[in-house]
Amino acid sequence: MMGGQENEKMKEILHFDVLHFKWQEDLHRRSSNPPRDSTFTPHLPANTARLQNDALKTYHKTPKMPIPIIDSHIHLFPASHLPTLAWYTPDGPLSAQHSVDQYRHATTSIPASANSSKDKSLRGFIFLETDRISSIEESESESSNTPGWKHALDEVSFLSRIAQGKPVDGEGHQDADKDLCVGIVPWAPVPGGPNALRAYVEKVKERAETAEVWRKVCGMRYLVQDKAAGVMLEQGFIDGLGWLGKQGLAFDLGVDARQGGLGQLREAIEMMEKVSSAAKESSETPVTIVISEFIQLHDRLFDAHILADHLCKPNLRLGTEALTTHPEYVEWKDLVTRMAQASPVNYMKLSGAFSEILPLSSEDDVDINGLASQIQPWTDVVFDAFGPDRVMFGSDWPVANIGGGGNDVAWNRWIRVVETILDRRGLTEKEKEGVWGQVAVKAYGIQL
Repeated sequence: MMGGQENEKMKEILHFDVLHFKWQEDLHRRSSNPPRDSTFTPHLPANTARLQNDALKTYHKTPKMPIPIIDSHIHLFPASHLPTLAWYTPDGPLSAQHSVDQYRHATTSIPASANSSKDKSLRGFIFLETDRISSIEESESESSNTPGWKHALDEVSFLSRIAQGKPVDGEGHQDADKDLCVGIVPWAPVPGGPNALRAYVEKVKERAETAEVWRKVCGMRYLVQDKAAGVMLEQGFIDGLGWLGKQGLAFDLGVDARQGGLGQLREAIEMMEKVSSAAKESSETPVTIVISEFIQLHDRLFDAHILADHLCKPNLRLGTEALTTHPEYVEWKDLVTRMAQASPVNYMKLSGAFSEILPLSSEDDVDINGLASQIQPWTDVVFDAFGPDRVMFGSDWPVANIGGGGNDVAWNRWIRVVETILDRRGLTEKEKEGVWGQVAVKAYGIQL
């Protein structure tokens, strides 16, 4: 809080700002239409220099607004939907409800960085679909042998309830959570091409229920990390991405270099090049591709943007000794660089690393600097390739809880690891603010 003297000084400064703005406006107007005598002298207060110095002093003493965090990658699912998840088993590590209430608990205390002049606060999250049992073709009846789109659309209805502030008993969300949900990325039958996507997206609009919720639908995802080789190169898939781009929807790409091999990344690059080439031929903007887990797909204009999820899930278990000469690392580095070069609207998420390292304990004595050192050779590649203006923070909650030590500590640990990495990169405050939220807003076209 400022005292009376500082308040008066601030009023004087604000008065000066108004006079200065009016002077600039008058200067511009008269320069464009000078008076006949061509002589005029802009008037500024005689104490201009003192006011400017006072403004700087007061600015540095005034508490800074916290950096808003947009968590670009979380998952939510109520207990009633568990049987519809393709990966669900009763004894699995995520075999229980994971709600907004639990996410709020995980993000309650955000650690401050010693090397930042600003604290951080959670502004909101982007929901990513949770891999429901689905098929490319829509099921015509309940007795059909194909699961169709029902479970994926039920998930959209669940997110619509959150985004509208309409809690349902047992689902673990409250009225106020509608503002926390800033983006929704549902499943979509991308390999089905434009026709399947057109029909599906119409149903998503219906399930969204309101224009306000539909505006939060900022992209689509179809997981390829567990699909047969070649699916990303099918013409339906390529055309489907082009259609998403024309609708202003991003595409989240989930590939897994450690489990699925580097061949997935090679295929993804070929797909990106085909998408970009098709966009150039039609003079359209390519789809935004957001790559999850250190690499995914996304673009948000007339052609698909590609966002890479989770750093493309590199093999972080290689260790750091002689890492930079390891053949797998060298090829991963080359492939990630080519992904960044494939399109200016390809983005990368700093997320998913806790799933790729040896599990951490729930104790408080985790070596954050050591974790950052283990991950940094990989993140350095990402920043070198994409630049800080195409890299965004994501937590991969609640999946991160499995390797990160549990819901009480995992989210904040990842915050601290990312802070350390950003500090070591020497990013400016503006660049850090971009990684923490502004890049996600830009890539997904989010309206806050």
